[in-house]
Amino acid sequence: MDYIDLSATDMAIAAILILVNGALSVVLKLGLERQLLVAAVRTVVQLLAIGYILGWVFESAYWYVVLPLMCLMTLIAGFSAAGRGKRTYAGQLLDSIVSVWLSCWLIAAIGLYAVIGVRPWYEPQYAIPILGMILGNCLTGVSLGMDRMTQELISGRNTIETILALGGTRWEAAQSSARQAVRAGMMPTLNQMTVVGIVSLPGMMTGQVLAGQSPTDAVRYQIVIMFLIASASALGTVCAVLLTFRRVFSRQHRFMAGRLVMRK
Repeated sequence: MDYIDLSATDMAIAAILILVNGALSVVLKLGLERQLLVAAVRTVVQLLAIGYILGWVFESAYWYVVLPLMCLMTLIAGFSAAGRGKRTYAGQLLDSIVSVWLSCWLIAAIGLYAVIGVRPWYEPQYAIPILGMILGNCLTGVSLGMDRMTQELISGRNTIETILALGGTRWEAAQSSARQAVRAGMMPTLNQMTVVGIVSLPGMMTGQVLAGQSPTDAVRYQIVIMFLIASASALGTVCAVLLTFRRVFSRQHRFMAGRLVMRK
């Protein structure tokens, strides 16, 4: 079966389905009508914009065009990860960007150069989609990890200060909170890996199949992508949790709980 192009009419019909969400919000008095409208408009505008941008980038295919776009994507992911938690602290944005940047670019580089063998590495057909998928999942892990870490530290403050008062090190006091935070950050990816191919068909695999690619070839690519995503999410979450730990515990083994403040 040949690839089927979608017309503006087809997209309009699909958009009408959003009215179901709006109707449910009205009937159940959820008050989400405005948010649904804004989200729907942003979806259309953002995807159309990135479609035109990627079309131009794919035609250019120069490293000085691809690299700035990849940097912009990473910065946006870092900002997004830092802005989701209930609590924040001075330096959280920098920690978030560093965690996302280091983990995603390292894993993406391994995937593009060593696994898939893309030459040159900045080939936009591969570099941008793969980095984008890694960033999208990694930012979730980083965000959940940082949020859980701050919550665990506040809720367990008495225990932490008791351990420190008895002569324990800052890591001995924080390690339980850190483990819980890393576990929370990795859980979405682990859940996704558990049901992939059984309950859900991932976007990359679906897109390749719809484009006419062999299902077995699409599966091989999806397996690689899932492993890259899992690695980046784990590495990013651990990095974010450790950076948070260093921000709120001094070298003198004091817990500086006052640095953790509720987000306005």
